[in-house]
Amino acid sequence: MDATFINLMRDPAGVPFFPVVFQGLYILTWALHAAFVLLAIGALGLSVYGSTKQKHDNNWKLFNSHLIMTGKFSVSMLILLGIAPLLFTQVIYDSGWYVANTLSGAWVFIFIYALLAGYMMFYWYSYANKKGTSSNTIIGLISFAILVFCGILMHNFAVESISPTKWMEWYAPNGVIDNSGWNFHIDIIRLAFMVSLTIPVTGIFMQNYSDFLSTRKDFSSEYLTFVKNLGTKLAVIGLLLSAVLFVVWMLQAGLLLHPVVLATIVSVVILLLAAKSNKNSYITTAILVVVALFISGVRELIRYNIMSGLGYDLYGYPMNLEWETIIMFLLTFVILGFTGVAFILTMAWKVGKREGVFDASKDVAVTRLANATLSLFIIWTMVYFAWGMFALFKNTL
Repeated sequence: MDATFINLMRDPAGVPFFPVVFQGLYILTWALHAAFVLLAIGALGLSVYGSTKQKHDNNWKLFNSHLIMTGKFSVSMLILLGIAPLLFTQVIYDSGWYVANTLSGAWVFIFIYALLAGYMMFYWYSYANKKGTSSNTIIGLISFAILVFCGILMHNFAVESISPTKWMEWYAPNGVIDNSGWNFHIDIIRLAFMVSLTIPVTGIFMQNYSDFLSTRKDFSSEYLTFVKNLGTKLAVIGLLLSAVLFVVWMLQAGLLLHPVVLATIVSVVILLLAAKSNKNSYITTAILVVVALFISGVRELIRYNIMSGLGYDLYGYPMNLEWETIIMFLLTFVILGFTGVAFILTMAWKVGKREGVFDASKDVAVTRLANATLSLFIIWTMVYFAWGMFALFKNTL
């Protein structure tokens, strides 16, 4: 197959800005999305194990409740952050995403309801764990299995979207059209690597957790040492496993000696040394962010090579500059987004560092950020609707 058919599926309106910018935004947002996917699955999986230990171990009893809270928050964030990479890939690789949805339409439908079921089961698991019911472990296992299943489905969609040479074979095997939507294809090594990352991500989170609470007097040093040591073991073992699977994956893709892949391997080695020494978990997390961006970049490199090998010119995508859209996006992403995130992170940091009840109204930094976020949101809403109405009447009157 050449790129003739793929190019015909491009949006005739073109893209509103330079394709390389959308490519970079995709790499960034996928890394953020993946981080919370891995933390959600890792926290839930570890909490299920902890639910079997907490009856006889007070350390696990306390930590397990915090793991469940972390998992619930992470699921919310992964859903929110999962929208952006889908939008960006739809802009520059629209044909691949549309074909994947056609081939696996039934699975796409199931994915939505499975995610809802898994998330609701997570809340049920949280309630059952708080009440100490005997069925809490089983409920947690079911939620864990459903969420992992959702991840496998997304992996299936990704594999199909980057396999244009097999689209016709999958859509019409032996010349017979299959429009059932039940196509399902996975890459075992790639999937195993992605799943393995849950272990080191959860381990490094545990190191952060221990360091963050070390300044509080209501958490014993014994408890924090327990969490930190367990987190270090998980981080080291998980990184070694992930590194092996990554090398196998790159050998399979024929990219082991590519500069981006070599840089990824070096960053993983640095991360392994930082996690093992555990001198400063915040620096370790910064390195983890770099590794996540490299891994996201490798995924994009594989897709770009496949598509360009067929003659698909990503950077030659017809472009129709829409400065209004770009300006609105930047105002939303940079000004409102950064201010809102700064408010949430500042609030979370101060709440976690304070023993007892934290009164945000008496904190100057939190109050200023809250007022700024609210004011910017009101202004943004007014500009959004005014701009929309202007565009509507301009094009219709």
